[in-house]
Amino acid sequence: MSEFFQEGPLLGNQFDDDALLREYLRWRLPADVRSDIEPGLRHLGHRAVTDIDALGEAAEASPPKHVPFDAWGRRIDVIETSQAWRTLDHIAATEGIVATAYERAHGAYSRIHQFARLYLYAPSSALYSCPLAMTDGAARFLEVHGDETTRPVFDRLTSRDPRTFWTSGQWMTERTGGSDVGATTTVARCEAGDTYRLYGAKWFTSATTSQAAMTLARTDGAPAGSRGLSVFLIQLRDETGALRNIRVDRLKDKLGTRALPTAELTLDGTPARLVGGEGDGVRKIATLFNVTRVYNAVAAVAGMRRAIALASSYARRRRAFGKLLIEHPLHVETLAELQLELHAAFHLAFRVAELLGKSECDEATESESTLLRLLIPVAKLFTAKQAVAAASEAVEAFGGAGYIENTGIPRLLRDSQVLSIWEGTTNVLSLDTLRAIGRTDALGVWAIDVKRRLSDVRGSDLAERERILAAVERIGEYASRAGDSDDAFAQAGARHFAYAIARTEAAAALLEHAHERPNDVTMAAAKRWTARDLTPLVEADATHRQYSAALERA
Repeated sequence: MSEFFQEGPLLGNQFDDDALLREYLRWRLPADVRSDIEPGLRHLGHRAVTDIDALGEAAEASPPKHVPFDAWGRRIDVIETSQAWRTLDHIAATEGIVATAYERAHGAYSRIHQFARLYLYAPSSALYSCPLAMTDGAARFLEVHGDETTRPVFDRLTSRDPRTFWTSGQWMTERTGGSDVGATTTVARCEAGDTYRLYGAKWFTSATTSQAAMTLARTDGAPAGSRGLSVFLIQLRDETGALRNIRVDRLKDKLGTRALPTAELTLDGTPARLVGGEGDGVRKIATLFNVTRVYNAVAAVAGMRRAIALASSYARRRRAFGKLLIEHPLHVETLAELQLELHAAFHLAFRVAELLGKSECDEATESESTLLRLLIPVAKLFTAKQAVAAASEAVEAFGGAGYIENTGIPRLLRDSQVLSIWEGTTNVLSLDTLRAIGRTDALGVWAIDVKRRLSDVRGSDLAERERILAAVERIGEYASRAGDSDDAFAQAGARHFAYAIARTEAAAALLEHAHERPNDVTMAAAKRWTARDLTPLVEADATHRQYSAALERA
């Protein structure tokens, strides 16, 4: 009798095998746009499971190294990365993962196209999607706030030529904290005009091998707090390749994202250019954060999709108790729940991608601009949490094999955890959501938008429509009771409030899709998601806060 060896999961072309992505593109894009972009997406879908995947594995196996001194004791602060990591950079350029958004070959639809490309590239890239997110954010910031002096950097950030393509870091986090950027201690001293020198410590800088970085600093005499901060562009290296008055103190030893160089830096007279004028830097840098947070949401969805694809393949290859896992009803139900979460997350992430594209092409209405401001933090925080949960469930779906490092499965979980931390934690973004509805009538605009999108729903979908509209009403009533964003009642319930908006927005998108393009999958997803209580914690918040207070006293 031959010895048994389990076969691992197999992945096919990640575009052809992704019915959700293809169906979404058929729904949202004109036929001529779709016919133009689909061959490239199919090609990238093939690369995602061939050369890009192999490069991602190689990059993970050869994490970056910090070489502080040369053989003779001179400080050099070289960060060595693998050839695989550098090749992933070249592929990102040639595949236009950033450039597609700025070429705008398809107008406002270009963001959908670009994020579809990111969605295929990211899960295989060993998190090279992270420097790309910051690069795209920097490019958009320079497009909005830059001038002719920053145009050469913008051109490099949006290039398809690997020889001229640059990536950008994002250096906001200091020892005083990451989200509380108002406490930034880095100072900027003017030399002449918009040329400054920066002095301070940056505790967490991702993509430290990039050629540029955006950062916040306080000019001499600027007031304390976030309004006193300004935005600066740093070009990291001189013509010889040496860092420009930047000391690498150490590389970070992280839970995941191990191929990605992340460092603690000291800026000691680092040359930098002021961009967008002095002051009010936190408000201005929101242009960058809007992009990076959408990246985070799409990367979360992409990670969910990869985890589910692997678990589903394994279920068709692994036998237990006399039959394949996919033949066990409970296992099928588990995978179906994961697929439902994926469908909801996908629609939420690509909803903001679509709105971002309209905004950048000046095609967004005032209401759509307000919706974008509301939904970006909501989509980012909710999809990140979904991604961590999906990765954990996928690891479990492999049993013991899912806990063994060289299967590659544990990395799904390790890398997913960063999604709820980078670009604003869940609590920070929940409070950001409160501020969005406090400064404008964003919640009222959203309610009107949901009602408009579902106004044509009739027949068998009517019950789902009424449940969604009832959830919208409950959210509005809760907001009225909670008061403004500075109110303790509102802040304590902010996370549940943001989740309720996310669940309800996802329900509206699923039902809208099912109504306009009905089939077994779209209808099942809409009905099953909407059958949930979309606002399960909104009504119970007072009780939960009483319980929390009691625990705190104990």
